[in-house]
Amino acid sequence: MGQIIAGRFDVHENAELVHQALQDAGFEAASLSIFFVNPHGQHGTHPIGGDESASPGAENAGKGAGAGAGVGAAAGAAAGSAAGPLGAVIGGGVGAYTGSLAGALQSTDESSEVNKAATDANEPDNQFTERKSGVHLAVDVSNGDAKKAIEVLRTYKAEDIEQAEGTLRDGKWVDFDPTRAVRLV
Repeated sequence: MGQIIAGRFDVHENAELVHQALQDAGFEAASLSIFFVNPHGQHGTHPIGGDESASPGAENAGKGAGAGAGVGAAAGAAAGSAAGPLGAVIGGGVGAYTGSLAGALQSTDESSEVNKAATDANEPDNQFTERKSGVHLAVDVSNGDAKKAIEVLRTYKAEDIEQAEGTLRDGKWVDFDPTRAVRLV
């Protein structure tokens, strides 16, 4: 496994410009890779899509749905009883459905998704973060040219310049994992 320095760009054309600048600085084309990283959750690393087996923050949604269904069914039945027995049944069903949806939504926790990668990395300097979506340019710096690569990336305004381990072969980062936390430099 080699050492890789990578940066993110908003548009492909900027990454191509820096690709040429890195070659002009002495890096071989085969040691460079331009690729697009999808937004978090859309990497398709599971057979049915997505990045995770379960949605983060949704572990209490089932309990919330059950509680909401009970409250909604009672309220709907009471309101529907004004229309007679059939109205109570219909009102109870509509109330249960609406209550279960509201309860499930109320029980989700969006804050558990915030910077999960930084928490998982357990680093005191907080330099680990989640890789952001966009066009990325990676450079194999196993030959010791990391400073030169970082300098070129910074000159051309690359964002989220990171240091990683991996294998770049024939212009492709063959063991790239979009869900792995990144270490910013």
